[in-house]
Amino acid sequence: MRKQRHTPQPPEPIEHASIDELRSLQLARLKWSVAHAYDNVAHYRRSFDALGAHPSDLRELSDLARFPFLTKQDLRDHYPFGMFAVPREEVVRLHASSGTTGKPTVVGYTRADIDVWAGLVARSLRAAGVCPGDIVHVAYGYGLFTGGLGAHYGAERLGCTVVPMSGGQTEKQIQLIADFQPDAIMVTPSYMLVLLEAMAREGVAIRETALRVGIFGAEPWTEAMRAEIESASGMDAVDIYGLSEVMGPGVASECVETKDGPSVWEDHYYPEIIDPETGAVLADGEEGELVFTSLTKQALPVIRYRTRDLSRLLPPSARAMRRMARITGRSDDMLIIRGVNVFPSQIEAMILHHTDLAPHYQLIVTREGHLDGLEIVVETRPEAWSVLNAAQREALGQALLYRVKTMVGVSAAVNVVAPGAIERTVVGKAKRVIDRRPRS
Repeated sequence: MRKQRHTPQPPEPIEHASIDELRSLQLARLKWSVAHAYDNVAHYRRSFDALGAHPSDLRELSDLARFPFLTKQDLRDHYPFGMFAVPREEVVRLHASSGTTGKPTVVGYTRADIDVWAGLVARSLRAAGVCPGDIVHVAYGYGLFTGGLGAHYGAERLGCTVVPMSGGQTEKQIQLIADFQPDAIMVTPSYMLVLLEAMAREGVAIRETALRVGIFGAEPWTEAMRAEIESASGMDAVDIYGLSEVMGPGVASECVETKDGPSVWEDHYYPEIIDPETGAVLADGEEGELVFTSLTKQALPVIRYRTRDLSRLLPPSARAMRRMARITGRSDDMLIIRGVNVFPSQIEAMILHHTDLAPHYQLIVTREGHLDGLEIVVETRPEAWSVLNAAQREALGQALLYRVKTMVGVSAAVNVVAPGAIERTVVGKAKRVIDRRPRS
């Protein structure tokens, strides 16, 4: 039997501010953030100067278009701490995501950054219908990934009781949901569907638990998945968006009363949509690449960070801030597999680590049930194929599998094949990615 709901907190005043008040706050904070980056990060100073752009040129929000973009490669090039705008001793937390060659993209937070992050995740939870006193089951991964700890600190900030379950251990997840009776769960949508199937097999009636809301992120999901989760569970399923380079979860989040796309928390992050080919800023409503500028971050300010996510900016609805349309794809070759960002170039670098493997490979992405699967098909070099027996080729595949799991964080099947086995295009190149996941 579902528990009685706790008393919800009202939105913060800024969530219903006038457009003039919001834009005024954004401009003041934008001027500070751009100057902070320019004054304290050598990369920003060089890139601004190269374009003839100076923080003093920022007189209105539209002037931001005069400044250069920041890319993930820029962050990798300054590994580990070269993009920090404060002394390393003032950084109280480090998170990281994997890079193309095994080196992670490092992000840092001051104590004030952690405070803002926790506040925005708390705001996101409140918008999703979570109340102080609720129990929140966090099934995002903990560690260098921002999901688990980001969700954890935000739920605590709201005044919730947090179950720091992390990912995996499906049977344990189900046991704790049945025993602790959480009001909300934070998890990837694909894993939620796995949990629902496992609960049905074990005779656990999800509708008889206290769960009433799920906050789902870390991977793209569809309206069909929302409908399936809500139909099977009786929960409200809401979307939360974030990325580690900008903050982590809580850059934007849906409001439970509308469920019409995540509201961007524009008092802390200024969004733009650009043409991914030309870099030109597009009008609200047009589809393009999503770009974020941080307005209050101290340790790692991001100025015009290219997310590579394709979306649109939509008018406000439940809050004063603009909304993001559902992500429709990527402007680069990144794949998201079970919540993990995977670049073909990452896999290629690991293949080239093995001298018997050739740089001819395919990544075949499938979906079995509700979970993504990855198969790596890779050719041996001609001279290796003739001397390696089946057991040695199997060992070679297992070594690559282990390296991918260790360095990227995703499990895969590896199929080592003969030279020339992978079909080439008319220009002689193998098609790198075959994505067989359904699009609906």
